[in-house]
Amino acid sequence: MIEAHQLGLRFLFDRQRRIMTNGAARFRRISSETWGLKDVTFSLAGGQGVALLGASGSGKTTLLRLLAGVYEPDAGSLEVRGKIASLLSIDAGLLALLTGRENALHLGVLAGLTRAESRAALEGVKERSMLADYFERPVSSYSQGMRARLGFAVADEADPKILLLDEVHEALDHEFREILEQRARQLVAGGGVVIAAGHDHPMLERLCQSALYLSHGSLRAAGSFKDNQRQYFDELHLH
Repeated sequence: MIEAHQLGLRFLFDRQRRIMTNGAARFRRISSETWGLKDVTFSLAGGQGVALLGASGSGKTTLLRLLAGVYEPDAGSLEVRGKIASLLSIDAGLLALLTGRENALHLGVLAGLTRAESRAALEGVKERSMLADYFERPVSSYSQGMRARLGFAVADEADPKILLLDEVHEALDHEFREILEQRARQLVAGGGVVIAAGHDHPMLERLCQSALYLSHGSLRAAGSFKDNQRQYFDELHLH
């Protein structure tokens, strides 16, 4: 389902340390650059839950955004086969002044549904999110957990084959975490892929059997969750 070969992503900065796109770099002088990911190679088949392990700044979020299509690689190749749903930020795509219903319609289109499909899915999203009357209220009145619920409900309604999670699940309350975990297990059992990054290792272990261990933008190891977690903790303690 996912093939990455010598994958790399470069960040460019101007003199004020503001990040620039490749297009902007043609008109403004580059002051410095850094590789968020470099020479990352791995292969994932269906039926897997995969954790991304590593310290903050190791490249986990960058990799997830490449998989989601937010970024285009600057080096290597990436092939992703299967419909993707991603929760990469609690507020991603949300418009605070719109209601949960209005945002759900908007997010559904961003997730790849037609406007008619997104509109038809609204009652399902309301039920899945368990927001009840809050579904009709502005998102500005939502807690972080409620925003995460809305995002997950829309992503799940899109019926993905690949689910990407970047710490968003950690904002959910205990009841909704159990719902997310159950849905993730169903997706994997049905031949899909779940890729999750975060610092709640007990939850990651419940979701994921294998892991990719990243450090300073490089892939240090790939294999079982336990083995990679042990290596990560061992190296963390050495520093």
